Amino acid sequence: MKLIRFVSVLVIFLTINIPLFAQQPVKTHADKQFDKAAQMYNRRDYAGALRQLDNLTIDEPSYIKGWLLKADIFYDQLDYAKAIASYKKAVEVDSVVFPPAYYIMANLLFDLENYSEAKSNYLRYLTFKPKIQAELKRTAENLVLCDFRLDIMKNPVPYNPVNIGPNVNSSGYEYINALSLDESQLYFTRKGADPRSDESFYRSVSARSSTGQLNWSPAIEIGAPINTPGNEGALCVSPDGMTLIITCCSRRDSYGTCDLYSSHKIGNNWSEPENLGELVNTTAWESQPCLAADGRTLFFVSTRRGGHGGSDIWKSTLQENGYWGQPVNLGDSINTTADEMAPFIHPDGRTLYFSSLGHRGMGGADLFVSRMDTNSIWLKPQNIGYPVNTKMDEINLIINAKGTEAFISAEREKGFGKTDIYRFELPVQSRPASVSYIHGKVYDKNTLLPLFGALELIDMQSNTVVVNSASDAITGKFVMSLPIDKDYALNVSCKGYLFYSMNFNVSKEHDSVNPVKLDIPMQPVAVGEKVVLHNIFFDTDKFELLPDSKAELEKLISFLQKNEVLKIEIGGHTDNEGSDTHNMTLSLNRAKAVYDYLIANGISADKISYKGYGETMPIQSNDTAEGRANNRRTEFKVISK
Repeated sequence: MKLIRFVSVLVIFLTINIPLFAQQPVKTHADKQFDKAAQMYNRRDYAGALRQLDNLTIDEPSYIKGWLLKADIFYDQLDYAKAIASYKKAVEVDSVVFPPAYYIMANLLFDLENYSEAKSNYLRYLTFKPKIQAELKRTAENLVLCDFRLDIMKNPVPYNPVNIGPNVNSSGYEYINALSLDESQLYFTRKGADPRSDESFYRSVSARSSTGQLNWSPAIEIGAPINTPGNEGALCVSPDGMTLIITCCSRRDSYGTCDLYSSHKIGNNWSEPENLGELVNTTAWESQPCLAADGRTLFFVSTRRGGHGGSDIWKSTLQENGYWGQPVNLGDSINTTADEMAPFIHPDGRTLYFSSLGHRGMGGADLFVSRMDTNSIWLKPQNIGYPVNTKMDEINLIINAKGTEAFISAEREKGFGKTDIYRFELPVQSRPASVSYIHGKVYDKNTLLPLFGALELIDMQSNTVVVNSASDAITGKFVMSLPIDKDYALNVSCKGYLFYSMNFNVSKEHDSVNPVKLDIPMQPVAVGEKVVLHNIFFDTDKFELLPDSKAELEKLISFLQKNEVLKIEIGGHTDNEGSDTHNMTLSLNRAKAVYDYLIANGISADKISYKGYGETMPIQSNDTAEGRANNRRTEFKVISK
């Protein structure tokens, strides 16, 4: 770490015209000692020069050039503590003869994290009204940083990193990539200690002890076709575990030096990675992907044109046609003229963690957190704090779904290798909203065999799709993350089956340790089969469709369009409260409201009919509030196929 410095102090003092160093008719003994030391210094005989200067400063402790040359030598030897001590001796002899000493000392003290003394020396240097603009600029910037770092160090955040062990960490480098929602799987990049080593992806599986501690299994390489003899860098896993986005460099189909590729899980294997295309990838460098919980929003880093400088964080959205859309820069609240790196969007969808060289920090790259406001604007990033951030580079950070623990790649004493993966409790002020997740299985209602199905999760308050996912084709299992304390609608569709819908609330009793479990029985398309439309809503005793019904209605339209020969009947049902006549009329009008919506949105009248059944076909007892609520329903029945 070589600091910016003036040219040799010796040269300065031999050339500046000040009375103390004006040529004397006869050189003193101290002058002769200094000349010998200077000659040795110019020959790079630092040891000899220091011996000569030690004698000089003992004999003549007020000989300022001796102290300054000693400081210069210690500086060249990177012994900054001794250099500072020698500069201090020099200014004790004469505090005004060589003002640059204060600037040099301030820079050294700043780099050694002695911000209080650095600040004092910068301020002393400014009293001499220096003229060099580069020095004035650096002084001003470092004074601001001194105040920032003094403040952040006076208010440290709790930090007790725990190495996750030799089953994951090796003698080389490990970089954290992703953590599954249930914290059962850890994905990371490993690079050997040899600088010529390639990077490859690994995975480790955890088991939680009775005390809640995660114990990690010996890491295994992900293998082909994800890992190749070439270089693979950063990786992310979709929340449902079905898609990988990876960084691959110098491949034949690459647009630039490093591009982003996707691979999809097929049974127990991964598909051949495919380039994400020319909108995401450019002739520049693209890397460090992170998929949001919706499975449709990709954050990544790029050095492409149109950014704010260096590497920026960008965002692309998966389009209806299956291709990734034109990336959007996250803007100057996140990106600076320096490098921003390693984005991690928490499953809450609103909390972004990233590393930056441009935002004010402790030195090197620091970790920051930014939150999205209600207008989808990223707020000013906050430094995660000291001692999580140090003067070293802190880059990779992953947060668990619960928002309480973080995993970091760092170089620490007593580690297993160059860079290890550690876990620590995330400071409260940097935590995201806690999320839970749904997990379960999609299966055939009759045979109980697992099915591949498309799942769509809808936030009922905003009536927007928050997650698109799928179940595993072999096991039928699925997992989706979601914020707690909200109402959701879930739609599931499988080819050859009636679609499935339901709504539910994720209360605070659910978290990443106590997720929501939903097993989804799918009914094959058959005449007479019925599907309850759980997400069709009306006000009490009314038959006007509420806006919250739109998502379900659109799903029904899509189902009918894909099954062109299918004919269905929309049926309306009520509980037993009120008169038979009233209930029959209400149920008929509700069924007609759905019928009218479908007709207005392009469904042919010869494919659908409607009928009101009133209270005549209950599916539960009307003796309870829950039973009556379930009897008040809209459903459709297959008439012909």
